[in-house]
Amino acid sequence: MSRESPTPPRWYVISLRPSDEHEALRCIAAQYASELIELSPWSIRSDNTIATRMALAEALRATRIVVTSPNAVRALRDLCAADARAASPSLPRPPQRAGQTWFAVGAGTAQALSDFGIAEVRWPERMDSEGLLALPGLQSFAAGESVGLLTAPGGRGVIAPSLSARGAQVIRADIYRREPAPLSRFMIARLSDARAPLLLALSSGEALQRVLDELPAQAAARLRQARVSAASERLAQLAREAGFADVGVAAGPGARELLAPLSEAASG
Repeated sequence: MSRESPTPPRWYVISLRPSDEHEALRCIAAQYASELIELSPWSIRSDNTIATRMALAEALRATRIVVTSPNAVRALRDLCAADARAASPSLPRPPQRAGQTWFAVGAGTAQALSDFGIAEVRWPERMDSEGLLALPGLQSFAAGESVGLLTAPGGRGVIAPSLSARGAQVIRADIYRREPAPLSRFMIARLSDARAPLLLALSSGEALQRVLDELPAQAAARLRQARVSAASERLAQLAREAGFADVGVAAGPGARELLAPLSEAASG
């Protein structure tokens, strides 16, 4: 009795997210009989050093606090917990002070802050850097007014210079780091051999550049054949400049928005 071969996927979804952050994309892809190819260029680690905790303490004295990702919230929790155990604690408790306004880049970051006890958080409908910068509370600043930016080195590079140009004194605390990780050889082979259409869920220009730099030529050429679903017009333009021809802009950076083309293909 012969065994039937498994049904091939309708699509392969390419995820460039950190190594432990693929699950949301995987679950949605599975709903459309599609499989995930994980090309993680890094993993995430909280930067628990005395210098970083001091930078965080200074940033948390600002009247407005901008948090760029759920990873930044996890690092905030880690550093606050580590500081509480230190011989000479320096971080405020709770982190939110009276009169402070907190801003998150998206609903996921806002929810993580709420879970941590930050009661009032503002976030944009368009959940990316451009949407964040369009919020009314970040348009203008009095002379010398400070904004604490909780983030990581690299990434969302448009936020700090835009706030500075509007008159804010940006106090940046890089509280977590993206640690480079080698791409999976199994996933590279899967990409090179993929026969189904490819959909690249693009939410980080830095991740895209790193992956293209590391992929062998054959795999990089196959990746550039993918349809790109970009989280913003800025990322869409980066994809075009990197040699991608089929590029669209998603309604947002969430997993469901980025994978909307799967739904459109299924209904069409």
